[in-house]
Amino acid sequence: MDATGYSEAAWDGRRGRLRAAVLGLLLVWAAPGVLHGDEVRAAVAANFSAPVQQIGALFAAATGHTVRFSFGSSGQLYAQITQGAPFDVYLAADRRYPRRILSEGHGVPDSGFTYAVGRLALFSAEAGRVDGSASLESGDFTRLAIANPALAPYGAAALEVLAALGLAERMDSRLVYGNNVAQTYQFVVTGAAELGFVALAQVITHERGSRWVVPQELHAAIAQDAVLLQRAAGSEAALAFLAFLRGPAAAAVKARYGYG
Repeated sequence: MDATGYSEAAWDGRRGRLRAAVLGLLLVWAAPGVLHGDEVRAAVAANFSAPVQQIGALFAAATGHTVRFSFGSSGQLYAQITQGAPFDVYLAADRRYPRRILSEGHGVPDSGFTYAVGRLALFSAEAGRVDGSASLESGDFTRLAIANPALAPYGAAALEVLAALGLAERMDSRLVYGNNVAQTYQFVVTGAAELGFVALAQVITHERGSRWVVPQELHAAIAQDAVLLQRAAGSEAALAFLAFLRGPAAAAVKARYGYG
């Protein structure tokens, strides 16, 4: 025993445990992607906000890299990127804006791909109000919310649906426009509009309200493309995130939210 009351064997045991703990910390510090992960800045279309945050969490757990998301309409995000916003990747709600990004030199050539195919839904916060296209044809409502079709592909798809149903002129005076599909959804849930065209992903898990999943033949396919931006051309983290977005873990999340 020494003055502390520990035998030499006890001290050896304590020193051994301490060495093991220090070694463990050093191994964690040196492990790839752990504590040394980089941050990816992603500009993401508002319709994809819920699934991409889950995908981001899975990506962080798998790689140690983190993703900081900024959400908005595809058009708003496009404008920010072309004005120098410091994003690494762009996940749009269509193909048009990513292709413009590439053609204008803001994206890395050949980096674009379709990461999801979205579905449009007519939604009401009221149970039983939505009954297919008849809910629109009846005219039993005052306001119909859609995303700004000039900026948001889901808004453009909504106009295509109204035209296909022969309702474009009748609905014109009832339309209220959200800056993006997230704001459009808020118009409906807050009662500012009785009905709204939103992304199926926003309402697929809802137990309240009512919805109609719009048949795909009523509008052009909502193919959503991603692209690597020039400022991240050499970023391993950004490349890893885009690869993860195409992988099986991300595919499972997308399927739960109704994306193809």
